[in-house]
Amino acid sequence: MAWSAELTPVDHLIRSAAVHASRLAVVDGDRRLTYAELLDECGRQAGALAALGIAPGDRVAVLAPNTSILLEAHYSVPMAGGVLVALNTRLAAHEIAVIVEHSGAVLVIVDEDLLPKAAEIQARVMPAEEFRILAAGSSYLHRPVADERSLVTLNYTSGTTGRPKGVMYHHRGAFLQSVAMAYHLGLSVSTVYLWTLPMFHCNGWTFPWAVVAAGGTHVCQRKVVPSESWRLIREEGVNCLCAAPVVLADLARAPEASPLEIRVTVGTGGSPPSPTLLSEMDRLGFDVIHMYGLTETFGPVIVSPWYPEWDELPEDQRARLRARQGAPNIISQPLCVVAPDGSVVDKDGSSMGELWLRGNNVTLGYFNDSEQTEISYADGWFRTGDLAVWHPDGMIELRDRSKDIIISGGENISSIEVEQVLVSHPAVAEAAVIAGAHARWGEVPVAFVTLRTGAECTGDELIQWCRDRLAHFKAPKDVIFADLPKTSTGKIEKFALRARLQSEGS
Repeated sequence: MAWSAELTPVDHLIRSAAVHASRLAVVDGDRRLTYAELLDECGRQAGALAALGIAPGDRVAVLAPNTSILLEAHYSVPMAGGVLVALNTRLAAHEIAVIVEHSGAVLVIVDEDLLPKAAEIQARVMPAEEFRILAAGSSYLHRPVADERSLVTLNYTSGTTGRPKGVMYHHRGAFLQSVAMAYHLGLSVSTVYLWTLPMFHCNGWTFPWAVVAAGGTHVCQRKVVPSESWRLIREEGVNCLCAAPVVLADLARAPEASPLEIRVTVGTGGSPPSPTLLSEMDRLGFDVIHMYGLTETFGPVIVSPWYPEWDELPEDQRARLRARQGAPNIISQPLCVVAPDGSVVDKDGSSMGELWLRGNNVTLGYFNDSEQTEISYADGWFRTGDLAVWHPDGMIELRDRSKDIIISGGENISSIEVEQVLVSHPAVAEAAVIAGAHARWGEVPVAFVTLRTGAECTGDELIQWCRDRLAHFKAPKDVIFADLPKTSTGKIEKFALRARLQSEGS
């Protein structure tokens, strides 16, 4: 009988520690680890987790910025048989507590600077340095994966309901998606990867595993500040990074910005960067690759290719090509764009339908939410809620989002979640939140509010009300007082609000 092994991203580290033992794996300030040292550290952390009572299948949460403790957790937690829950550091304390409770995490490892945000967590909390000390005295442990479709991580997304949804990542998908990312961004043993993309976003688009698979070097960055990014790029010889367009714009506009001696490959997602930004990044030495993905697809599932002959096209035509999301990545299955009547749309670049996806890089569904899983993953297809057209050359281009998600600076904001906070104000009768265009963040929340009869309240008061109850980036940037347009069934017509906002130049 032929022998086979269960796929797991942990094997990337085991291989690289054997093949690239003495090569530099991690740079985190003064902390530098070779691949042999990284494997030993992760194995000892796994031993420490076992000593703390972590059993196979237990969830372990980590609240930390882009530092080595979170990077190592992508290996140490699954090596102990656990399931990693990387927490969004931008959330408010009570939001973090809700996610920890929903995930059932039995242990939360917290960076010392973020301990105040862990104040409402009911599970056991351990400061990161305390955990490191425990790991230093622990024995190496590696519990092999028994089933490659078992959970490796949970990634929380706001979704459209405002309720926390834990997207279930399996070992097989994480392994294959990380291989795809290594391929599409050309990772190798020469790669020096800068952590500007949050590791808590879709496990950093699987790059904690992809860079290790290639034998490259991780350069951690505790806080994404343009001046520090430029310093690390130059001093560490960074040649690859991923970031939202807003981060790229900050890099391009920083006083430290000047052309680099080596080219840097950049993966970006969300709305396509403007032609002006792309031109400026190119001048500075950055080659930008546009990608599309969701939390439910391990990050980038579609990648926009660029052919050399396109360099000779007029700028407006190049901009239109770059605006397209692209084609399925190398480990993806064929996708579908489905019309409302259930038929597949023509590849004519104009017929619109919903983008459906399936394959190894489509996740298992939502943790403890069989109802939403059944809705979104019916018949083996994941319904993205994104509306797209299919071009004759097979490329996909998004035209709209059917889900009421606002993407602000790379962060997903549920409009419903913000609306619920607004209507909790005693003066507010109704509220609708939509995306408003913003030069820096791409999109920001804009609230339309109807006050209760006789009530008085200012926009600034409502914005502060939201900031007191939500992560600050979720609070509306503008409040417009108006009667809300509705359908005959009482549903708020958000398309009419979007049209009004657009006509008023917002």
